[in-house]
Amino acid sequence: MNDIAKNTPGTLLLGNESISRGALEAGVSFAAGYPGTPSSEIIESLAGQAKKRGDNGDLYVEWSINEKVAAEECAAAAISGLKSLASMKNAGLSVALDFLTHLSYTGLGEGGGAMVVVVCDDPDGHSSGDETDSRWLARFASAPLLEPGGIQEARDMMVSAFEISEQYKCYVIVRGYTRLSHASSVVELKNLLKKGRERASMDTTGCLSPYIARSHHADVLSKMDLIRHHFEASPFNRYEGPERPKLIVICGGSGISCAQEAVESLGLENRVGFLKLGTLWPFPKNFVEKHLSLTNSILVVEEVDPFIETLVKEAVVDKNIQGKMIYGKSSGHIPMYGEMTPDRVIRALAKLFDIHYESVPSSYREDVSRTCRDLLVSRGLTWCPGCPHRASFMAVEKAIKTDGRNAYVTGDIGCYTLDVFPEGKNRMNVLHAMGSGTGLASGFGQLERFGLNQPIVAICGDSTFFHASVPALINAIHNRSNMIQIVLDNGATAMTGFQPHPGTTYNALGEQTTPLDIEKFCLSLGCSVTVSDPFDIKGTTRKLRELLRNENGEENKVRVLILRRACELVRMRNEKSKPFKVLVHDELCKGEACGICSKSFRCPALVIDPVQNKARIREDACSGCGVCVEICPFSAISKEELK
Repeated sequence: MNDIAKNTPGTLLLGNESISRGALEAGVSFAAGYPGTPSSEIIESLAGQAKKRGDNGDLYVEWSINEKVAAEECAAAAISGLKSLASMKNAGLSVALDFLTHLSYTGLGEGGGAMVVVVCDDPDGHSSGDETDSRWLARFASAPLLEPGGIQEARDMMVSAFEISEQYKCYVIVRGYTRLSHASSVVELKNLLKKGRERASMDTTGCLSPYIARSHHADVLSKMDLIRHHFEASPFNRYEGPERPKLIVICGGSGISCAQEAVESLGLENRVGFLKLGTLWPFPKNFVEKHLSLTNSILVVEEVDPFIETLVKEAVVDKNIQGKMIYGKSSGHIPMYGEMTPDRVIRALAKLFDIHYESVPSSYREDVSRTCRDLLVSRGLTWCPGCPHRASFMAVEKAIKTDGRNAYVTGDIGCYTLDVFPEGKNRMNVLHAMGSGTGLASGFGQLERFGLNQPIVAICGDSTFFHASVPALINAIHNRSNMIQIVLDNGATAMTGFQPHPGTTYNALGEQTTPLDIEKFCLSLGCSVTVSDPFDIKGTTRKLRELLRNENGEENKVRVLILRRACELVRMRNEKSKPFKVLVHDELCKGEACGICSKSFRCPALVIDPVQNKARIREDACSGCGVCVEICPFSAISKEELK
């Protein structure tokens, strides 16, 4: 991570770092979030600054248990007069939304604080189960919405967002997206103001409550109308291009750079104008209407949903403007899904201007496809060498097959999600949001009365357990649902970069803290708890088979199995050595005739030599965990302990 506090002219920053820098320049004192790609670096970079400033510094940063709590804590800071930043990805906004919709009605009080919520969307679902467009949720929650068109603007817009929040006593949403969050660019900075630690104080004479809702709703609508007037003159909205364009491209976010490149590629600079919008809600209708008068043809370029397009059409209808042709997603010129690219805009413009344009010849595509097919090795998504999840899912597979009743397995979001990819074991039958594996299992576990006789197994990770699984588990225990909860406890929020959670011994600032013991917690709820080491595949398989049979006839039908083994990347970072040297004995190896190590266990460090038809250990990839010794039925693999 870059040092976002440096005042070096022309600093190279990630988009997320630029967002964090803008928050620092605005005077942020409190930041909280939950890790989720593509947003994680925002809190990471701010936490780095808080560590440097120490206990006497003017910045507090934490990884919260989930996004709702992060938003609530940031609101508390803002209500007490501080400037706060809540960070999350698109899925996390859904978790926080219950509180945020109420906060819109009450505002932040009279303490003079400010709050910005940064939500990073993931068009194309690179690291997500969907590509939900958060812009609708800002409108739904009656929250001002800004969307930067580039990395420099991300820094500029954060400063402005805090100013708007402070002026209008409401939180402001800034929408990031994958190609902003993880791109890098030189950013011009302003000096950080040296400030002492601000003093928090609260007004105890009244109550910030959305009840009764109707009057509060009227108030927030009046406030949004004031902000709309503010946005009409915002420098983040601008027109560029000829005075009388043949067509105007209205764009926001990543659509701006894509549209500009497309226009240049087609040589349409003298015929096409750009109406760039950075303040999306409340929508600056008058600003848009003014520029619509320049032409009758409009192309709206934006990622995922037709949010801007819908608002432009609403403005046209509201003003009773005649003769305008608005092209975009609804007309089929821009796809309704996926990331924006220059080629997508080129195709739309070429169609509208009747221009023949082929960005890449079909013969080139055929050559690339053939080369990839013949020369490139398939590298499917899979667990790291030494990952305990690989062993865990092998034990789950063995136990379910031996049990013979076709257990139904539910899951959610974490490294273990890789189970459903081609390189995984494909044991999970349904997979949704954080904690939903437990909630689904709680429901399935009640269906015995309707004839369901399959065992129900839910799988979650340790971070997900704390984030969203606990309420569902309590529900299952209270209602005596017949299910097994497996917690894959690898001691980290590994999928997003090893951030801490309530089960770890440290917090976002690197300070030592008291971890919450999952085993003791579950025992306190009154359910049975079994702990196993996933590297002990035979022992774990045996324990899971016993839990599937439920031979002890637990009065409370929920059984918890904790599979505890540190993430291999965390272990290697701490120990800096391999525990074992792993060896293959050719005289015992059956090669492809067996294939358990290469086809079933699928560790990337284990391959079959195509010439010798024997298993081989890739020393550059092997973590030395030694689990493959246990899974080989011919004892062809052994391990030597390293001193």
